[in-house]
Amino acid sequence: MSSNLKVLQVIPKLGYGGAETGCYDIAHYLPENDCGSYIVTSGGELLKFIDKKKVKIIKLPVHSKNPLIIFINFLALIGVILINNISIVHARSRAPAWSCLLAAKITGRKFVTTFHGTYNFNSKIKKFYNSVMVRSDLIIAGSNFIFSHIKENYKEYFDVKKKLLVIFRGINVDYFDPTTKLDSDEKKLLKKWQIEKDKKIILLPGRLTGWKGQEVFIEAVNLVNIELGYEAFYAVILGSDQGRDLYKKKLIRLTEQHRLNNQVKFIDHCNDMALAYKISDIVISASIEPEAFGRVAVEAQSMEKPIIASDIGGSNETIIDEKTGFLFESNNAKSLSKKILKVLSMDEVSLQSIGKEGRKNIIQKFNVEKMCFSTYSEYKRILN
Repeated sequence: MSSNLKVLQVIPKLGYGGAETGCYDIAHYLPENDCGSYIVTSGGELLKFIDKKKVKIIKLPVHSKNPLIIFINFLALIGVILINNISIVHARSRAPAWSCLLAAKITGRKFVTTFHGTYNFNSKIKKFYNSVMVRSDLIIAGSNFIFSHIKENYKEYFDVKKKLLVIFRGINVDYFDPTTKLDSDEKKLLKKWQIEKDKKIILLPGRLTGWKGQEVFIEAVNLVNIELGYEAFYAVILGSDQGRDLYKKKLIRLTEQHRLNNQVKFIDHCNDMALAYKISDIVISASIEPEAFGRVAVEAQSMEKPIIASDIGGSNETIIDEKTGFLFESNNAKSLSKKILKVLSMDEVSLQSIGKEGRKNIIQKFNVEKMCFSTYSEYKRILN
């Protein structure tokens, strides 16, 4: 490497979430700029896509919240830092951040954190546990909403000498590009989902958990049906229950209660999310708690699809209401149903205009290249 900059990112698991994909993107951006790139993680599905020639993977149980394991990870990280001559340690989650904080202090390395969520703090102990994310030399917030959240809730732990800034998460606009998808692939996915394209498809992506708003969505679908007097579309709830069997059963019971069995489809997983967006006509983000960033809203806009999202959290920053998408009152099924009815009634020219404006919005503000360049620039700045 012609650069002395070597960055170690530490993340519990490399799955398909926003924090994980951000870690993946930065990890591959650094070698393109002659920097050393290292990831410490316990595993994850995204690992198989890592270019092992460019990024060195070190496996440690950094997903564990056990204090003893955190201490063992701290000792192991000291070795990793010294052996590989790491310049910057970048933690992306709370439990491994404690190990990173101690290891960075002992070895005299710069410590960076990315505050990816609002993290619950219903006790002083929990808030103290969360505070590790503001004890770094550089604190990155994924949105203005998270920036404000940090300043409002962590004043007692926040050192004004430390740098806090917003770097919006970015997505790969070349991957989330509607022109790259083949008709044959679309037909295969529709067949796999057992959907005939005789109606519109409304997609709600996100893991099955209460705060993602699947119940609000099902209630809204029922209200739309009552208003129209017929089932005008298929509703696809795309996401794994991740072991939340009772919650999934609750959702199924709710669909049965409203007699939506033939209209609402539950799909556990999709390997090609861009394709899932492409075959859909409307995308919904119905979260009842604030999204730190809201990747679904950004990805949908990049795919030129009308997005309807809750008016809380990051969606307020990524969606230009009535221009690139639509905002509805959070946790209000009636408000969501009205927005769905509005979009269903729009003509093709208006829908295409929203799609074009949406993609333009994402390319300008939320491109992964912009995120990576901003992060890389801050790495260099704190070293100097």
